Amino acid sequence: MTHSTSPAPAALQPTPLTSDSKLKLAIIVAALGYFVDVFDLTMFSILRIASLKDLGLSESDLLSDGVYLLNMQMSGMLIGGLLWGLIGDKLGRVQVLFGSILMYSLANIANAFVHDVHSYAWLRLIAGIGLAGEVGAGITLVAELIPTRLRGLATSFIAAIGVAGAVAAALVAKYFDWRTAYLIGGGMGLVLLFIRAGVHESGLFQQLRKQGDTGRADLRLLFTRSRLPRYLACIVLGVPIWFFVGIVVTFAPEIGQALGTPAPLVTGTGIFYTYIGLTAGDLASGLVSQKLQSRRRAIALFMFTAFALSAYILLAHNLTPTRFYILCGLSGFALGYWALMLTTAAEQFGTNIRATVTSTVPNFVRGSTVLMSSAFAALKPTLGVLGAAQCVGLGAFALALLSLLWLRESFHTDLDFVERRE
Repeated sequence: MTHSTSPAPAALQPTPLTSDSKLKLAIIVAALGYFVDVFDLTMFSILRIASLKDLGLSESDLLSDGVYLLNMQMSGMLIGGLLWGLIGDKLGRVQVLFGSILMYSLANIANAFVHDVHSYAWLRLIAGIGLAGEVGAGITLVAELIPTRLRGLATSFIAAIGVAGAVAAALVAKYFDWRTAYLIGGGMGLVLLFIRAGVHESGLFQQLRKQGDTGRADLRLLFTRSRLPRYLACIVLGVPIWFFVGIVVTFAPEIGQALGTPAPLVTGTGIFYTYIGLTAGDLASGLVSQKLQSRRRAIALFMFTAFALSAYILLAHNLTPTRFYILCGLSGFALGYWALMLTTAAEQFGTNIRATVTSTVPNFVRGSTVLMSSAFAALKPTLGVLGAAQCVGLGAFALALLSLLWLRESFHTDLDFVERRE
């Protein structure tokens, strides 16, 4: 398999424009930005029902209006992933990092003052657009700033801190009402903007910009015979993560009932332990990748473990709630290859479209939840809850494994290259 990339001219070689302290600051800002990102996404899921009840909705409207809000937020994230990606490749990674943080912070603060569903929904759309940009810009910026040998560790640290935002959201939701929780989330984002001084643009991007027209933010570069399969493979690679969160944990009460658990399974508790596992797994997967000197082998190891644990849950007999929550934590750990997935995506493509890739990939992965939940609902009448979940899960893991086989090993890849028109 060949890849249509061309070595960059000498001017694109990395330049030593950051000191260690400035590099650490970039990593910290990217990590904390992602923390607030995940905090907000989880907060919305946890507080959705409480906020809608407070707005005066009846029990019969909670589901339909909840889906309306979720669809608006997801639409915003899909729009934002593309928008911020193009801006990142055209104007710079730092512009996106702080522009996206400002947008979702202000939208969250405004969310605390809504009094009707439609205002709530439009603010979730705006927040979704903002939330879509931070992680892609942060991963791209740090990947281009840090030495190749430490790239995986740095991006794993960002992801681990970010995923911990879900744990913080669960704690905040427990002790504060929904309006205060949104104010906390928005306030944390604004605080980040005050510590942005000293975060520098990537040297690779600065040098690329000096070259003039090099196809920056040119979407046509993705739609070629060699690049489109790679791009789709990067997306499919993350689908099992959202299968577990979006199907196994979200529909835990129904799955528990089908398995005959002695007590009902609680989705919120499952999410809490899953994200604790994801936090630890993101750190561990980076270390394993470093030890193996390979992205693909590390991802494969974690993916096969996650598949075994997911299968055990969906085929288990006499599963207790305690055992389920322990398995959620272990599965979350095994699915903690999110950072390696994003790092791999960044390493597969040249500097002129790298931000577009890393901003759109995670949002399309999140969007895959809609397809999986629709397939789950369609199969449920025929196969039952367990059969439907097993089929969707098998498909998600099988496609992810095939996508991993398609992608080239990128552990030692230098990022000083651009994509050329074919």
